[in-house]
Amino acid sequence: MGTLVVTEAELRNCLPIDKGSLGATERSFSWISEGRISMPPVMHIDIDEDSAVDTKGAFVNGIEHLAVKIATGFFRNPQIGLPSCSSIIALMSAKTGAFDCIFLDNGYLMNLRTGLAGAVAAKYLAPQETKTVGVVGTGVQARYQIESLALVRRFERLLVYGRSAASVSSYCTEMTSLLGIPVEPCQSLADLVTSAQVVVTTTPATEPIIMAEWLHTDLHITAMGSDLPGKQELHSNVLERANVVVCDVIDQCVIGGELQNLGEGSRKVLELGSIISGADQFSRPTGAVTICDLTGTGAQDTAIAVEAFYRVKAAKLGTSL
Repeated sequence: MGTLVVTEAELRNCLPIDKGSLGATERSFSWISEGRISMPPVMHIDIDEDSAVDTKGAFVNGIEHLAVKIATGFFRNPQIGLPSCSSIIALMSAKTGAFDCIFLDNGYLMNLRTGLAGAVAAKYLAPQETKTVGVVGTGVQARYQIESLALVRRFERLLVYGRSAASVSSYCTEMTSLLGIPVEPCQSLADLVTSAQVVVTTTPATEPIIMAEWLHTDLHITAMGSDLPGKQELHSNVLERANVVVCDVIDQCVIGGELQNLGEGSRKVLELGSIISGADQFSRPTGAVTICDLTGTGAQDTAIAVEAFYRVKAAKLGTSL
């Protein structure tokens, strides 16, 4: 059997934001906690100050396939009418090394699993009673994170903060239609944080934009924008003052996540997978401020690629999973 080549359009038809894709993403965190993975550090290639390429991947003991993703970020592309980010994923047999599938996903699987990872974090860390959600940023992840969040929390209002009034307006229109709830612009980050029970930051900021004095009881923040050295969305005091700090992989987050801005050994940090697997007994404290630092893992790429592979095969055979 030859290598299956799958396009973005096929993936969007077979693998939307749904409970199945959420479950696949959630399992990837447990794999890490259970010590079942071989996952090398991210290979980052700088092209220039606005362009880079990242490679992630992971083998999971007991899973028949492993995936390697190559993702590009060329942030001047919008000036010439092209998207700034793209990716492809190669899915290989863990038995033979044969390339069973190549996903020409244009970043779709990467965006999907990243948004779903935020929902997994909220599932375990966010207050059950969440009426208002705030999102910082108006790009692709501002959409995927919130649409995914709706799988695990019912909320009545969404606030959005962005630098471009036009982008904020477009986002509000689009997400109001998608979610069926009021989506409103927020004039300040302080107002957004103090008004919400869940806040998601989705920016490439290199200086802190969320301050500790805005924290309040029953608040969860998912920070997913910082994934390289020098990036930062949360002031280090936010991490110091939070009741619970969680991340996807500590070793990765201390290099490129929000944890790079936290003094070594200054507080306890849990990995999300240890909470999911039960290795760390965890119950959200009443009134707590919780933080989750997400940098994205190769395990997530393998998980979503395997889920996509079986769904695409089922679609081609006219069967259901």
